[in-house]
Amino acid sequence: MSDHQLRTRTPAGPAQGPRTPGSRAAVALRAAAPALAVYAAARALGLLVFWAAASAAGKDPLGPLSGRWDSVWYQRIAENGYGYTVALPDGSVHADLAFFPLLPALERGLSEVTPLTLGGAGLLVAWTAGLVAAWGVFAVGAHLYGRRTGVVLAALWGVYPTAFVQSMAYTETLFTALAAWALYAVLKGRWIVAGALTVLAGLTRPTAAALIAALAITAVVTLVREYRAGDSRGGGGIGPVLRRHARMIAGVALAPLGWLAYVVFVAVREGSPFAYFDVQAQWGNNIDGGRALAAFIAGLPWPAALGLCAALGLLGWLVVLCVRQRQPLPVFVYALTIVVISLIGAGYFGSRPRLMMPAFPLLLPPAVALLRLRTTGRTAAVLAVLACASAGYGAWTLLGAGPP
Repeated sequence: MSDHQLRTRTPAGPAQGPRTPGSRAAVALRAAAPALAVYAAARALGLLVFWAAASAAGKDPLGPLSGRWDSVWYQRIAENGYGYTVALPDGSVHADLAFFPLLPALERGLSEVTPLTLGGAGLLVAWTAGLVAAWGVFAVGAHLYGRRTGVVLAALWGVYPTAFVQSMAYTETLFTALAAWALYAVLKGRWIVAGALTVLAGLTRPTAAALIAALAITAVVTLVREYRAGDSRGGGGIGPVLRRHARMIAGVALAPLGWLAYVVFVAVREGSPFAYFDVQAQWGNNIDGGRALAAFIAGLPWPAALGLCAALGLLGWLVVLCVRQRQPLPVFVYALTIVVISLIGAGYFGSRPRLMMPAFPLLLPPAVALLRLRTTGRTAAVLAVLACASAGYGAWTLLGAGPP
């Protein structure tokens, strides 16, 4: 019996009535429990190592998690709304309009109904979203390659080199949660749900463009294939094809509305149709096709340049493995677009690994490879080593001066 059959076969047993949405969610949560437990353990280890390192250095452990870098901008928006700018010595202006509104809105809402500060609310959102994201990552992996793959995939996402950001009051976990469940909805044919989740993703991070592209390209390919198949049989036309896929078309039409709404908000506020892109350019986040990346590599000492080129080569190899794995079109397009967006921007190079963290489908080939080890113990040992390395790197980065 194939692995697909094993995952889709209904166990024999007494007839049962239809499950309610609550009971289905409970069953799904029980199935995901091992993945959530492994993910939570990895993140707990990261926090424990960081707490120990911060305490040894005489620093407040909560400060870097909720009160530094981008998290400060989000909390300022949550408290005062948009309108804060900083003028830099070089003449550029950093405006808070570069930051999307969903996380600040959640921080403000939580702080108003709980005793939490804005920083505490940001951490609660990030940590809760991390678990929801791990569940979604598991769901995608389990749907495609089986439950054990889903567990390992969630674990690998939790021990990603910059996974310490998942414990910060940043948007990475919130965005990944929305993206993972949107992709799962597409794989299950629930296009309206996928579109609605993409709307929320578009209010979270600009990289929602990758999710929008994944849905749109998948829909176009589906429609073209069905039209050509019907045309080759000598009938049908485009009308019946569009009617059969009305929900898919509606989901795709819904998907960009969150991202567009914020871009239009900035345009109206600043009185320029391209104001949002001007704001990003002031931050140095404009798209330059990779010239900044090439210049950065060229300016490094040759050992560091070779190491970085090797890392980029490994990234390219992961993309090739995803192609060989024949990942479903929406999953592959999403991951590839995240990578491309992260590499062709002119922004701060140190943030690029963090920006690529939501591209969890890149970890599917390593997850499948880990399951080919002879014993579960060896797989667990590899994951434990990676968790320790991730925790150590996270503590070192968080206690440093530069932003992640």
